[in-house]
Amino acid sequence: MSNEPQRNEHQRLIVVDFGSQVTQLIARRIRELGVYAEIVPCDAPIERIKARNPMGLILSGGPSSIYDEGSPKPNPELLSLGVPVLGICYGLYVIVDALGGKVERAESREYGAAELTVDSAEGPTTAFEVGKPEPVWMSHGDKVVALPDGFSTVAHSEHCQHAAIVDHERQIWGVQFHPEVTHTPRGAALLEAFVGLCGFSRDWSMTMFIEEAIAKIRERVGPTGRVLCGLSGGVDSSVAAVLVERAIGDRLHCVFVDNGLLRKNERAEVEAMFDGRLKNPLVVADAETEFLAVLAGVTDPEVKRKRIGATFIDVFDTKAKGLGGADFLVQGTLYPDVIESVSIKGGPSKTIKTHHNVGGLPAHMNMGVVEPLRELFKDEVRRLGISLGMPESMVWRHPFPGPGLAVRILGEVTKARCDLLREADAVIIEEIREAGLYRKLWQVFGVLLPVQSVGVMGDARTYENVLAVRAVESTDAMTADWAKLPYEVLGRISNRIINEVRGINRVCYDISSKPPATIEWE
Repeated sequence: MSNEPQRNEHQRLIVVDFGSQVTQLIARRIRELGVYAEIVPCDAPIERIKARNPMGLILSGGPSSIYDEGSPKPNPELLSLGVPVLGICYGLYVIVDALGGKVERAESREYGAAELTVDSAEGPTTAFEVGKPEPVWMSHGDKVVALPDGFSTVAHSEHCQHAAIVDHERQIWGVQFHPEVTHTPRGAALLEAFVGLCGFSRDWSMTMFIEEAIAKIRERVGPTGRVLCGLSGGVDSSVAAVLVERAIGDRLHCVFVDNGLLRKNERAEVEAMFDGRLKNPLVVADAETEFLAVLAGVTDPEVKRKRIGATFIDVFDTKAKGLGGADFLVQGTLYPDVIESVSIKGGPSKTIKTHHNVGGLPAHMNMGVVEPLRELFKDEVRRLGISLGMPESMVWRHPFPGPGLAVRILGEVTKARCDLLREADAVIIEEIREAGLYRKLWQVFGVLLPVQSVGVMGDARTYENVLAVRAVESTDAMTADWAKLPYEVLGRISNRIINEVRGINRVCYDISSKPPATIEWE
């Protein structure tokens, strides 16, 4: 499917991508305000941007330093289109550099939580209170040392003199901190003020997305195209399947692959979940043997992901032939998958990890790819699912990685280690549900570590596996905080796992946030 957005009639804000890992999060925040946001790479031709008739521009952050040779810089015309502009972090440096100011390396870097002091409630600080400390999220090693003509500083932090700037005449705002992340509590108010400055009527909605997505699916597939969907039972593939079926009806066939890397009872639950819900019965492929064979002896997480991805393709190819052939494969790819693999629009984002469902299909399959959710975040997909009439029990299932338990087993993946983790993970989920915490958490799961520890059971020495418990709170998976689970819940989880799951004698709790960690360990 082409990454080029459909030419919609509604108003549009353009987010210019300079390579930030959270560029799409900016677009997501703007969409929450009822404004259609679209991302373009920083090197996009100015004609392409003009053709979209944007009512406002946001320049994203990025990993580069503006003064370095080869650093990404936009066409100078970008700042003279006559529409409001907001620069975030690197986007701030782009504005300062392009308009005659100066940026240098900072003596003191700021990474993480910081305190903003508002000097004047105007421009980007319109919704802030003067003199009141505001928590914000910083991530920079450079600083503005000289403002361009026409700009004034309206906020600062301990290590940043120009934390927020404004040029009222040209309607250009710049901030050093990141308003798009949840770690900046008042960030949404800043973005809402910018949307107001642009004059948007807020005409974008999930209903509109559904209409446009269906039209794009029909255009992509054509009147006779046959489509195969890899249905895992997770939120992404389930919503994608319902959306595609709404567009093309019984030309969609869904295949569930039992790869041996699933949670306990996953196959039975998925079969029950979709029994009678699809126009064509769910096809189940029993492929545990194939997947475990390609993972034998493999410990590198990138190799795991790539081998799993390739095996998925082979299984789908075989099933497609058994169903009489298919012209397209549906994938429930979301933007967080894409941004951690490569920038969605070809920009300069740094690769964090490869995702098995990103990157297209091998030529021998002779199938196109349909990815109707490719530019949505998980919470948007859930809202989409509800709008499509799907039950909440299906829509609110916790995310489960495409490679399954393979990326929650550090080291070699074997059937025995999968079975061990399955039992421990089932205990975790059961206790979390019993405590009424399931809906409050973004994800909770176990990670089997490649180490063993000494323990004592029944007055005898043990030397067994260590399990880490990971629980996070998030709204989008781009940022996440570790969940402060009650000690009594953690105690029950640990006690039950050690007593009920033979082979584990120690349980640890992961208290890392994202960033700097990722949610999954591999």
